[in-house]
Amino acid sequence: MGRRKFSREFKVSAVSLVQQQGYTVAQAATSLGIDPASLRSWLRRFETDQAAVQPDSASAVQAELRRLREENRRLTMERDILKKATAFFAKESP
Repeated sequence: MGRRKFSREFKVSAVSLVQQQGYTVAQAATSLGIDPASLRSWLRRFETDQAAVQPDSASAVQAELRRLREENRRLTMERDILKKATAFFAKESP
């Protein structure tokens, strides 16, 4: 199996996940299917080049929207679990 090559845009997006969206290096690497060590090296490389990881306003809005949708999905799921647990324990009470 050969070595994979990633475009600069992919690397910038991966670094952006960690720096701007609050993902851990491990979470971002797992979700992108890359090695965490590669992502750490990209973070070090792009640390000095802040202009490369600053998205334009449209992509920043898209990223924030994506993050909020994921958070909304997670919170809805947690709420539903708590509703079911409340109903279960209410039935058990004498």
